[in-house]
Amino acid sequence: MGYLSKFAITGLAVCGALFVRAQHLSVRVQKTEFIFEEGKFFDQCHASTLEETAEGVLLSAWFGGKHEGSNDVVVWGARQVDGRWTAPEVWADGKVTPETQFPCWNPVLFRPRGSDKIYLYYKVGPNPREWWGMVKTSDDGGLTWSVAKRLPDGILGPIKNRPIQLADGTVLSPSSVELSEDRWIAHVERSDDGQNTWQAYPVDHASLFNVIQPSIVQHADGRLQVLCRSKEGVVATAWSTDGGRTWSSLEKTDLVNPNSGTDAIRVGGRLFIVYNPDLPGKEWWEGRAKLRLASSTDGISWTDVLNLEDEEKGEFSYPTVIQDAKGRLHISYTYNRKSIKHIVVLL
Repeated sequence: MGYLSKFAITGLAVCGALFVRAQHLSVRVQKTEFIFEEGKFFDQCHASTLEETAEGVLLSAWFGGKHEGSNDVVVWGARQVDGRWTAPEVWADGKVTPETQFPCWNPVLFRPRGSDKIYLYYKVGPNPREWWGMVKTSDDGGLTWSVAKRLPDGILGPIKNRPIQLADGTVLSPSSVELSEDRWIAHVERSDDGQNTWQAYPVDHASLFNVIQPSIVQHADGRLQVLCRSKEGVVATAWSTDGGRTWSSLEKTDLVNPNSGTDAIRVGGRLFIVYNPDLPGKEWWEGRAKLRLASSTDGISWTDVLNLEDEEKGEFSYPTVIQDAKGRLHISYTYNRKSIKHIVVLL
């Protein structure tokens, strides 16, 4: 059986295990697949991101190389054309001189509303405490990319999850800083001039919560909410009523978190989050063998609506979720550091 036919599962074939109804919400998987062939392009990969072009082409990017933090790690990307993923290509690297290269980390794709331009944000540096933000752009749907540009000091760009754009065009980028291995803080970077300049706004830096990698969602009443990975065993949240300039104190939701990345999105009157439903273990990778999609109407209380992975061992982590022009959810995530899995969900 060929690679694509072996792993592409469509329609009702998966619904017996994954279909859930919760609070009059119907959720089912339309398709699940791997974006590339395992082991062909790099030894390990992680931290995928998704975006849709103005023409409806799906883009994915991630970092890959020998292992996370290795100097050969670069940003890879692929385009889904006519339902099939193109072969991965290098979209960005960490070269600072012809002889010196640092690893790349956590790419984030973003297309502003009504624009053809795609932004590729990513980090470069020896580790998350010393990295810096970089950006490239594409005007042809990811076929070619501009020369890389370093972001200003103090601006890291979106750390893991996509920015959101407010009704007035303001772009809010969810970000964070790992001050040390023991202290993490989140912030939001705000641009009202087309992502040319940025201003950073802290998210409760006095909190005892250690948080990174926020998602930003906007509720129907205009309030903004961040949902953050934490060291404290929960998904932590804070709120803004002034467009992301000031934030409430961090508080816990009812979602557990094993110190692993999440991603959230609003669809209509509901919020959705992809997360690992477990508590932290002794090792950083523990708690990542199960992955779920949950839904909420208030951003605090959540109901699981889909089991994406349910194993005793393995790493299914760092999800990203977007909604395409047809209303479908696209979810991708790290699959045992060997591949990137892509799932299409119908609501």
